[in-house]
Amino acid sequence: MKIEILGGGPAGLYFAALMKRVAPSHRITVHERNPRDATWGFGVVFSDRALEFLRADDDEMYRYLTPHMETWQHLTIVHNDTRIPIAGNGFAATGRLELLTRLYDYVERLGVEIRFNEEVNDLAAFAGADLIVAANGAASWVREQHAARFGTHCDWRPNKFIWYGTTKAFESLSLTFRDTPHGVFCAHHYRYSPGMSTFLVEVEADTWSRAGFDRLSPEETMRHCERVFATDLDGHPILSNNSFWRNFPAIWNERWSVDNVVLMGDALRTAHFSIGSGTRLAMEDAIALHKAFAECGEDVPAALARFQALRMPPMKKIWDAANVSLRWYERMGELMKLDPWEFAYSYMTRTGRVAHEDVRRRDPELAAAYEARHPERFAAA
Repeated sequence: MKIEILGGGPAGLYFAALMKRVAPSHRITVHERNPRDATWGFGVVFSDRALEFLRADDDEMYRYLTPHMETWQHLTIVHNDTRIPIAGNGFAATGRLELLTRLYDYVERLGVEIRFNEEVNDLAAFAGADLIVAANGAASWVREQHAARFGTHCDWRPNKFIWYGTTKAFESLSLTFRDTPHGVFCAHHYRYSPGMSTFLVEVEADTWSRAGFDRLSPEETMRHCERVFATDLDGHPILSNNSFWRNFPAIWNERWSVDNVVLMGDALRTAHFSIGSGTRLAMEDAIALHKAFAECGEDVPAALARFQALRMPPMKKIWDAANVSLRWYERMGELMKLDPWEFAYSYMTRTGRVAHEDVRRRDPELAAAYEARHPERFAAA
C-alpha cells in the first residue's frame, strides 16, 4: 500500500510504525510542516491506565518509551494554601519533543520517510495514494475543507488557557487553584524531566477580562502569572514556547473517513487536557486503525468502516468524560467556595466515572474526610 500521512505527531508516527512493522513493503511517507526539532508545548502526561493499555497492545513500544519517563504515584490538589495529596493516581510524563524524537528515530529505522518543513494544503498532492491519514491536529485543514462530509461539530469553550513551562520540578501532577482579586486561577503542572515541568494556566473568561490580559504583553502576562503562583514556583520563572491565550475547541466528527481519507488524533476529536488523555487517544487511534487493516487486509473502505466501529465505543466514553471535566473548570470560581477536602472530592468525582467506593479504595483519607462532612449520607454504610 501507498500511505500518505499528514502530521508528524504521535498519531501519525505511531500508525506509520505499526503498519511498516508488519508489512515492510508498504510505502509510507509522513509529511510534517515544522522542522525536525520544533514542537509547541512542553511535556505530555500518561496515566498508569493509559500505559497499561499500551503495554497490552504493544509491549515493544511500551518498553521503548517508558524508561525515559518521569513517574509518580499520586496527584495533588492545592486549594489556596491547603495541599491534599490523593493516592491511587499514578502518572508518567515526558517532554513532547523527547517523545517525538524517539518516535522519529523509531519509524525511520523501520524505513518510513519523514519529510519535515513540508507544507501541504491540497489532497490532490496525494493522487495515487491508497490511504491518506489526516493526523494534522485540532486545526486540521483536511477536516475543515471537508467539514460537511465529515459531519464536523466544534464547540469553542469559554475558559482561557495558556501553555507554559517552568524550571521548577514538581513532585507530582498537581492542580493548584488560587483565589485572586480578579477571580480564581488554576495551574495544571507536572514535571516531565528532572529539571522541567509543564505549567498550564487556566482561568474563566470573566477572570481573564478583569485581569486585563487582553491589554498585557506576553512578558507582562508571564510576570502576572508568576505573581499569582509565587508560592508554588519557589522563585522559578515561567517559560514561554510560542505560548498564547486560547480557548479550547471540543471537536467531534460524525464520519471519520471520506473516500480514502481518514482522520486521527486531534483532527478526529479533541479531549480536554484536564483528563490528560490527548496523546493516549492519538496512540490508541493508531492501534485501532492498524487492527482494522489487519482484519480487512488492503480493502480500504472496509478497513476505514471497521476502524470507526472498533474505536467508537471506548473513545466516546473518554470524550464524554473530558467534556464533563472541562465544564467543571468553567465553574471553578463557584466551586472554590467549598472547603479544601470537599473541593478535592468534587474534583475526583467530577466526571461521574469515579464513585464513592472508588474514592474509598484509592484514597481512604479523602473518602473519610468526605464522609465526616456528610454523615447523613453514610449512616447505614
